[in-house]
Amino acid sequence: MKNLLNTLYVTTPEAYLRLEGETVCIMIEKQKRMQVPLHHLYSFVLFENVMLSPALLARCAKDGRTVIWLDRSGRFQCRLESPVSGNILLRQTQFRSADKPLFYCRKNS
Repeated sequence: MKNLLNTLYVTTPEAYLRLEGETVCIMIEKQKRMQVPLHHLYSFVLFENVMLSPALLARCAKDGRTVIWLDRSGRFQCRLESPVSGNILLRQTQFRSADKPLFYCRKNS
């Protein structure tokens, strides 16, 4: 399956996002207004007083989805981001190499 890297922006104050099976339900005034398959989403950007259920928040952390909260004027408040995996030895070697002057090997003819 192809990961689409879509971001869901929620700007309605007091909206509540919850997990229902493998979908995200957007509840406004206790009524389901929208439903999106979770596998279509890579991240969430939430404005003002938008809330997430604990189950959805835990699932985002587990799956590596980013959740960003902004205030009503769009200023950054906080972000949930799961651990980034990678090869620490490779990163250390890259950083050490970046500090060394460039060199090249010449082939003897």
